[in-house]
Amino acid sequence: EEQNLVDLLTHRVPAGVDDAAKVKASYLAAVALGTEACALISRAKATELLGTMLGGYNIGPLVQLLDDKEIGTIAADALKKTLLMFDAFHDVKEKADKGNANAKAVMQSWADA
Repeated sequence: EEQNLVDLLTHRVPAGVDDAAKVKASYLAAVALGTEACALISRAKATELLGTMLGGYNIGPLVQLLDDKEIGTIAADALKKTLLMFDAFHDVKEKADKGNANAKAVMQSWADA
């Protein structure tokens, strides 16, 4: 039953910018940032799931997670595959300009695409 709950969150709650996606991104962000604990989803898994949401409500938390020493590389990998960045592009560039290695990797990935 526990795996079923994770599957529902992963596959049945939509990505994008509707109300359900907002709630999904908010919860996953809280788990990824460590402000909410979840026995079924690790911080790393929450970050991976944020990366599957295509853009919208997941972008802010993923950019914030670039600074995280534990899961920053997971956030970077997610952002490398995200095209719908809108104004958050500038946030990633600012972090890269300040020496954030994860942000630099994201910027290089976009440049190489």
